[in-house]
Amino acid sequence: MKERKVNKTILDQAIGHMLARIDATLAQSGRGFPHYASIEDGVWTRSHAGDWTGGFWVGLLWLAALRTGEARYREAARDWAQRLRPRVASKSVFKGFLFWYGAELGNQLFGDEVARDLSRAGTQALMQMYNPAAQLIPLGTEAEEASDVGANEANIDALPGTVALLFAHDAELSSGEIALNHLRQHIALCVREDGSVCQSASFDPANGSLVRRYTHKGIQENSTWGRAQAWAMVALAQALYAGKTEFGDVAVLVANWWLDHLPADGVAFWDFDDPAIPNTSRDTSATAIAAAALLKLAKMSPEHAARYQAAAEASIEALVTRHLTPVSADDRRPPGILTEGCFNKKLGVATANELIWGDYFLFESLLALADTVATERI
Repeated sequence: MKERKVNKTILDQAIGHMLARIDATLAQSGRGFPHYASIEDGVWTRSHAGDWTGGFWVGLLWLAALRTGEARYREAARDWAQRLRPRVASKSVFKGFLFWYGAELGNQLFGDEVARDLSRAGTQALMQMYNPAAQLIPLGTEAEEASDVGANEANIDALPGTVALLFAHDAELSSGEIALNHLRQHIALCVREDGSVCQSASFDPANGSLVRRYTHKGIQENSTWGRAQAWAMVALAQALYAGKTEFGDVAVLVANWWLDHLPADGVAFWDFDDPAIPNTSRDTSATAIAAAALLKLAKMSPEHAARYQAAAEASIEALVTRHLTPVSADDRRPPGILTEGCFNKKLGVATANELIWGDYFLFESLLALADTVATERI
């Protein structure tokens, strides 16, 4: 077994703390899906219908079921996944997040029939949004948190989960060509020549050509927002696992840009171009996303495997030792909270909070390092 930068004691403790946090969330009162939480008391702000983030909560439950073998987590995952069913009809490409992490994970990990049926329905609904002239699925009229929505808008957040779902159902639904075109177009629209990623783009719906690039959650229109870079990394890794080797070079370009600009301590700032760095917000959620992507890419990019594995482990160790709340008599905060997640700095929303997707990607990464899950599968 390979030597790990995150030692077994730290790894096991972090997994235990995050399982305790999942239990606390299950026990917490309140309707709706966990969205973001105070790091002082762990109380969740919730989204009634799952917003774009509800699938990550369900994904945490699927992973907890895998780690522990306890039926209660799988039952909870199936229950919460069913609550996402009304979102099949939503006019938002972000339902790719919901039905990959919330449903297809249950199919991938357990062959769960409820999850498989829901995943298939979500995939069919995404296919119905496809614009064959532009060769992509646009944001749609109901895309959560997008500054501009509709038939001529795209952003990089539309890739993770979405392309994985479409590739996963290709044999049954012939959705692979849509996935290929959707990914190719988003690379053309959002990935710059140097490998940095611009969050959003307007395009001509008649032919898919670029009209303008902009970063609606970043410090300025042409900045590189941390989560944009990380989302692209995950999506490209998912495409490589699906056997789409044409994306190998751009996956390396985007991942290397992240590593070349990541702070030495392994935890990203919210926007790489914020002039206030280092006196500005971190984003542990972007860091967790990127670490998960690097673990995947290490399995599929042999030439870069050592660098990617080491960088992922260094970031994960930084997250669990400096940003994950412990079990401590001196620390009154609930254990297992990933602190310093920056949801929306531009609007001042949850700029130093626990974010459900940050929790998911850190937990996925920890289970990958513990050999509980083959991270490139998901």
